[in-house]
Amino acid sequence: MTTDGSAGAGRADSGRNYLRDRARVSVDALEHLVGGLGTALLALAGLSYLLAVALACLTGVGLLLVPSALRVVRAVADRERDRLSRWGPEIIGPAPVPAGTRAALRDPAVRRDAGWLAIHATGGFVIGLLGLSLPLYAVQSLTFPLWFWLLPPEAGGPALVYWRIDGLADALAVGLTGIGWLTVVVGLGPGMARLQAWPGRRLLAPSPGTDLSLRVAELTATRAAALDAHAVELRRIERSLHDGTQNRLVAVTVLLGAARRALARDPVLAGDVLARAQDAAEQALAELRGVVRGILPPVLADRGLAGALGGLAANCGVPCRVDVDLPGRCAASVEATAYFAVAEALTNVTRHSGATGATVSVRRAGDRLLLRVADDGHGGAEERDGSGLAGIRRRVEAYDGRFRLTSPSGGPTTMEVELPCGS
Repeated sequence: MTTDGSAGAGRADSGRNYLRDRARVSVDALEHLVGGLGTALLALAGLSYLLAVALACLTGVGLLLVPSALRVVRAVADRERDRLSRWGPEIIGPAPVPAGTRAALRDPAVRRDAGWLAIHATGGFVIGLLGLSLPLYAVQSLTFPLWFWLLPPEAGGPALVYWRIDGLADALAVGLTGIGWLTVVVGLGPGMARLQAWPGRRLLAPSPGTDLSLRVAELTATRAAALDAHAVELRRIERSLHDGTQNRLVAVTVLLGAARRALARDPVLAGDVLARAQDAAEQALAELRGVVRGILPPVLADRGLAGALGGLAANCGVPCRVDVDLPGRCAASVEATAYFAVAEALTNVTRHSGATGATVSVRRAGDRLLLRVADDGHGGAEERDGSGLAGIRRRVEAYDGRFRLTSPSGGPTTMEVELPCGS
């Protein structure tokens, strides 16, 4: 009997997890489609300008506008590259548009940008519009029994429902169609998002040779950042040992020498000196433990990233909520990087933001660890040389990750970190 109950509870948990995962995937797909619709509108405007310049070229006037039109195309394409890089593998942008009109028109990257512009302004726009309409249809139909009486019966219902609505029974029938629309959203939304993004992933990525050279340059920069971050960390440890632990140990040595000299003359005084030496030794040990925790916190090995971040939130100066959803452990270096990024971010929130609350969320998407820290403070956070935020960026980029900060004046502030964590 107990076994059957446990099996039933396990099936119920599996069902809830499945529904939660499907809902999350559907919401992500809707967000992708809406973002793609935004870049499709930009692409439509860019395509209109490009066609107008092409028509003007027939009279010779448009030749002067060709460079500006190509720069507009590149700007719209770069917006799509940024959007796609946020939701998957990074797309490295090509070299700037060549200066001359003839050289620019011969550039393969410019041609691919123009081809993507035509596809995304048409197909991407239609897919994004459908992706936005389907959930609206579902919401309208599901809620129709609550407001059907506001419409005349002959007006029919929402979402392509044209029959006469004579009462609550007909309105409930329309509400059932909302379940169908919702099923369509859940079933087709992710595929539509991938289809909308496919031209960008195919056409906006640089050629393999260019990709390799840009990647080498990027890795060279991140290697330099890693060396700088390592040097900064060594200086921090050296300062901690020199200013704290070393001074305590010197004090212990001096006190022990004084106790040894006073032992024969005044045993009581020697006892007091030894007690002070013991206190100094304990303080030195505590400071040494603090330095060790700063290198790699033992709580990561003992409790994992979720437990370690929970400890940071508990000690934060403002109320902080932590939401960690990880299927398993990541590499120790990844967890350490994420831990220190959150620790520095929460320190900034406490000291500078004036916030009344903060949230920390951690997710894993494929081979990437996604970390987000947000607060409701007054915003205006900046990455200055030597600031904590600049240190976070260096540490993250040294691990070949990505760091984004959004902090408009008036708030809120959002820090997003993306780290590679294997498959």
